Amino acid sequence: MARETFIAYKYSEAQDLRDEIIRQLGDDASYYQGETADSPDLTDTSVENIKENLKDMIFGTSVTIVIVSPNLKSSKWVDWEIEYSLKEYKRGTTTSRTNGIVGVVMKVNGNYDWLISSFQNPDGCSTRSIDNSILYDIIRNNRFNLNTDNKYSCPTCKTFDQLNGSYISLIEEDRFLGNPSHFIENAYNKSKSIENYKLSKQR
Repeated sequence: MARETFIAYKYSEAQDLRDEIIRQLGDDASYYQGETADSPDLTDTSVENIKENLKDMIFGTSVTIVIVSPNLKSSKWVDWEIEYSLKEYKRGTTTSRTNGIVGVVMKVNGNYDWLISSFQNPDGCSTRSIDNSILYDIIRNNRFNLNTDNKYSCPTCKTFDQLNGSYISLIEEDRFLGNPSHFIENAYNKSKSIENYKLSKQR
């Protein structure tokens, strides 16, 4: 089932990937609520006006896709967009719900090693290591935050499942583009089970 989505990204380096995600959504792109080429240019307007515009786009969505690119933290807006996506706000008689969030890791120079390194534990489990210095606190604090009794995918080495062990999963661009609806639906399903996660909603 298609979900109303918003894409948070650093415009100067992730616009092409944003466009490709929308293309890969196919017919489901009609449910996309974020910026498009036809959106008004808000560059010279006030901070509050920009925020109100972003609120309008995010408010009715249920899933936020965050493009994780090398200079994401220099964006003026993405961490705020994530915070707004996680919080519940009331407008009139309607209250927004916490969005599901999935991070899409941009491929740079043909690989992802600017953010992700992989290795094998002594027990044979393959694990990933993420360079947290590149991530916003609000992303990092919503990683590995599943708090159920069976939270570990491997109880021996205490590793988390890449998809369900974190409220904000980080999925490589190639994997996401291969089946975007799968990862969007996974994020949505987690938003319906937020009691299973220890959420951090502050930047």
